[in-house]
Amino acid sequence: MRRHILYIIYSILFIISGCKPKAEVPGQFTETDAEAQIYPDYKDIIVPPNIAPLNFIVRDSLATTYVARLQGGGQELLAAASENGIVKMDTTEWRTLLTANKKGDITVDIYAERPDGWVHFKPYKISVAEEPIDAFLSYRLIEPGYELYRQLGIYQRNLTTFEEVPVYENNREYSDGENHCINCHNYRMGSTESMVFHVRSNHGGTIVVQDGKAHKVQLKDSTIITSGVYPSWHPTENLVAFSTNKTGQAFHLYYPEALEVMDERSDLLLYDVTKNEVSHIIRTYDDLETFPCWAPDGRTLYYCSTNIRHLLDPTVHDSLTTQQLLLKFDSIRYNMMSIPFEPDTRSFGQPKLEVNAAAENKSISVPRVSPDGRYVLYTKGDYGQFHIWHKSSDLWVKDLQTDSCYALTEANSPDVDSFHSWSSNGRWFVFSSRRMDGNYTRPFIAYFDEQGRAHKAFVIPQEDPEWNILLLKSYNVPELSRDAVRISMQDLHHCIYETEGENATYKPNPTAIVNLDATTGASQKVDGTSGASPKKP
Repeated sequence: MRRHILYIIYSILFIISGCKPKAEVPGQFTETDAEAQIYPDYKDIIVPPNIAPLNFIVRDSLATTYVARLQGGGQELLAAASENGIVKMDTTEWRTLLTANKKGDITVDIYAERPDGWVHFKPYKISVAEEPIDAFLSYRLIEPGYELYRQLGIYQRNLTTFEEVPVYENNREYSDGENHCINCHNYRMGSTESMVFHVRSNHGGTIVVQDGKAHKVQLKDSTIITSGVYPSWHPTENLVAFSTNKTGQAFHLYYPEALEVMDERSDLLLYDVTKNEVSHIIRTYDDLETFPCWAPDGRTLYYCSTNIRHLLDPTVHDSLTTQQLLLKFDSIRYNMMSIPFEPDTRSFGQPKLEVNAAAENKSISVPRVSPDGRYVLYTKGDYGQFHIWHKSSDLWVKDLQTDSCYALTEANSPDVDSFHSWSSNGRWFVFSSRRMDGNYTRPFIAYFDEQGRAHKAFVIPQEDPEWNILLLKSYNVPELSRDAVRISMQDLHHCIYETEGENATYKPNPTAIVNLDATTGASQKVDGTSGASPKKP
């Protein structure tokens, strides 16, 4: 019986191997100046020396067989494909090729067999950088338009291989009593030793993971708008900066973008993980603050802010603020701000306007500081702060040494380019883009050179390159890390389902800011002795 089963397996393998075309360069072929049409576009890009094989599809309506030859540094890799055009490369040979061509170029030649013979397309190159990319990429997979919290998960991909594992999944089927949203995962300085993410709706709370253990906390107080939303770990202190946002979403009927997500109110919070204490950094009514991000030295906090006073009718009741803002959604524009921080005293200084995007009728979101502290990478669009749906959104940087701002033109596209994450060496960043089909975000990688220039971006490789066509979910909030998440999904499941969460103690911060004007920087300090809400001027 066992021998019979082995015979069947060997027969299947023989049939499969017999159907696969032989990987060898044809003896005769016709040269053409035309470029091969490949998917994804991996032509003339710079790649990390530790990236997984860039498998691709050749598209040619006349061809039945394809051969790809990659060579450089004395090494050669051959791969063949049948009429489906899917070229998959041997992982070991690929790694050898990358190692041999570090700081060099790999030439790619593609041959296609048509009815009248073989043709050789115009070669292209792949450059291999010296610096590796952080090996792990975490992201949420989510349907681009959703109403029910079902089949949501945070996943982790090893970029050096094709391995993807779930960090946490909420459920496989809809259950009104169990459904919950999971979002906004974040690591401290590119290491998963300290991790945070949120659970919304059922089993809600903020999940903090340290020393391989997870616990749930509730960042709630009468002075806090909601709970923590967008997080940023302090690089050296056991602190997390959060925004707290009263957020709503609306679906456009006649507008090019499908979805609009906007804040009615938002502030900034500081959470002390060790003491389980939460306080305000900024607490206002007429300004919306969001997307906090620490500088690598921990002495500056960057964030986005807009003043909405001029958009609201003072004679209309506060309960109608959302409706007023919805009618003026494309007039809400955020600037980039920074505020100094003294770690020893946990005190904040006066805010500073970093980029006045509103002055040019633009809006900024998601500032992220490079690991060397020199550049702030951000997205800039026509309006709003939820740029993952805005086709005007592009990647920009501010050079903190020269005070100059410029677009990363080589990495941008005509479609959405949004949420981004730096590799720990500052030479790579990953971001979300809808450039492939206009509907689903996919994670793209771009090289950032020593001169502060970005190079052509490429989508993360998949073992089956058709996966980016067939997957009907968006990659959301891509976060790079040097190491893999250590805690098990079972431990996270227990923390989320079986614990209520510890309430954080609210402790007023005497250096918090109220009534901040995002354009002028005018502000005043919170008394620190009163829990009363700041009054409108």
